[in-house]
Amino acid sequence: MHPLDVMDALDGIILLIDTREQDTSLFRSRLRDFPRHEREKLDFGDYSAKFPLPETEGGGFFTLAGRVSVERKMSIDELCQCFTHDRDRFEREFERAKAAGGRVYLLVENASFEMMYAGKYRSKMRESALIASLLAFLARYDCRLIFCKAETTGRLIKDILYREGKERLEHLGDSSDGGEQTKTETD
Repeated sequence: MHPLDVMDALDGIILLIDTREQDTSLFRSRLRDFPRHEREKLDFGDYSAKFPLPETEGGGFFTLAGRVSVERKMSIDELCQCFTHDRDRFEREFERAKAAGGRVYLLVENASFEMMYAGKYRSKMRESALIASLLAFLARYDCRLIFCKAETTGRLIKDILYREGKERLEHLGDSSDGGEQTKTETD
């Protein structure tokens, strides 16, 4: 794509929000970083994005859904729940991402390895089990782990998806993309 078309597409970013993401006051504050957003069922993750394509590229949208997502956890305790009571569901989601060749950014708010190693969370999950499960998922599913404060989440999600979109849009149509990065959808 021409660099000006890439910039126009990036300026038109639309956040895709999984329908299972809960509507809370923190959720609404995250949306301030995304003037354009839509709710839809995502195959994996809580957030993804799509970008409008120019007519020279066939119009429609270039979507990251099914390729890149951000899976957000509000705390270490929620992460612990994913590795205990909800492990089968959590694992199936990461299996779907892996099968699709997708990339998942696991974003955990208000957390750090230091907090995990020190047991600074309410869950009864042992520190060693939590760290082992987390590191196993990172290795098994080639997942990217990010910690941040809750107030940074919206901006960070936007920046992650913007950069992923930029990298892919700049190479849209290259022979190196194997044809997998030209998926578009129309309204």
